[in-house]
Amino acid sequence: MNCSTLGIGLAGLGTVGSGVVLALLRNASLIADRTGGIVNLDIAKVLVRDLNKKRPVDIPADKLTTKWQEVIDDPAVDIVVELIGGTSDAFDIVAAALRAKKPVVTGNKALLAERGPELFALSKEFDTPIHFEAAVAGGIPIIKTVQESFVGNRIHSMVGIINGTSNYILERMTTGGLDFETALAEAQQLGYAEADPALDVNGWDAAHKAILLATLAYGFAIDPEKVYVAGIEQVRPIDIEFATQLGYVVKLLAVIREHENGVELRLQPSFIAKSNILANVNGVFNAVAVHGDAAGESLFYGRGAGQDPTASSVVGDLVEAARSLRQPTGHRGFLPYTEKGRLMPVEETETAYYVRFDVTDRPGVIAEIAQALADAGIGISGTHSPVDPETPDADFVDMVFLLHTCPFGLLQKTLEKIQQLDCINSEPVVFRIEKL
Repeated sequence: MNCSTLGIGLAGLGTVGSGVVLALLRNASLIADRTGGIVNLDIAKVLVRDLNKKRPVDIPADKLTTKWQEVIDDPAVDIVVELIGGTSDAFDIVAAALRAKKPVVTGNKALLAERGPELFALSKEFDTPIHFEAAVAGGIPIIKTVQESFVGNRIHSMVGIINGTSNYILERMTTGGLDFETALAEAQQLGYAEADPALDVNGWDAAHKAILLATLAYGFAIDPEKVYVAGIEQVRPIDIEFATQLGYVVKLLAVIREHENGVELRLQPSFIAKSNILANVNGVFNAVAVHGDAAGESLFYGRGAGQDPTASSVVGDLVEAARSLRQPTGHRGFLPYTEKGRLMPVEETETAYYVRFDVTDRPGVIAEIAQALADAGIGISGTHSPVDPETPDADFVDMVFLLHTCPFGLLQKTLEKIQQLDCINSEPVVFRIEKL
């Protein structure tokens, strides 16, 4: 290894890890040229589960190991890249690298969302940065944008579509008339959804990303257990149809917004107007709209996952880490900058709502529900009870109410009372109607 080369310790050689190696091989000379010759990167050690597995990239056998400690301890390793996922071994790898004063690059949003405070504390203690552009929105440089380009802005809000799997499923339900199960199966067949798609469809993949964005924007640690998260499992064709008729599109939306009394952070299926630019983000693409007090509105759009886009972000962080080692200028990663911050309870957040009830079809149902809403002071902007042409005489029907803006907590309490009515057959389904 010559004096201008920095060694990479790569933990994980799966889809993204292989993409990183391929990108470095493909663009090594370009990276060197663009950095004035100060960044030359070499794969020094690679952690794998199986030494004998065939892989799309050729790594010399003496560089492979099944023990993560060897990646950290290898003197040829200057920068550690964690791409194994999870929050246990990944935590140990990142923590050990920071203690060894080796900069870390990771794409692990769950790790940083759930154990970020511990790792950022170590990052500060050992004056060694963590870079994590690949953890949010694949190849979109949203982390660097918020952390660097918007450093002079107070960020009023960030609203986005940051899970491509859910976005693809909702699009197919909208344009193809598919139900949730069929659209999910199609996404799995195309490789857009994992065999176990739980984190994508239940909202938590996107929620982990939203937590990281909010932490960057407002500087304090956020407890995932206090974040309201709802997925797309309960979205039905009837909801898609209603949204279309009303001029909306259903999207799994991350909402991060600054208020005088705290930060609003929530993740749920929402109705957004067809005229809004986010309504036209389709397929597995992601987009984040950022509103800064100086920059105004900005939109960041691109592929939110996949080997090449994610590897692109990892390589970008590698170059940043290499630059910081070659030209030390102090800690160049993220550090929490506010010890205390208030995450608004979701009960305090306010929007208009679409609520679908599964009711027994009998006289007086609408009046009973409307009375309970009126008693709570919640206004109704419309009601509808569609009839399925295939079962016009069904005893059970869907009843939809469109409600005026009110605190979510008030709506929850009112729905709990409504659910006790003998005409209600299951828990009501709620969608936010967003004003963006």
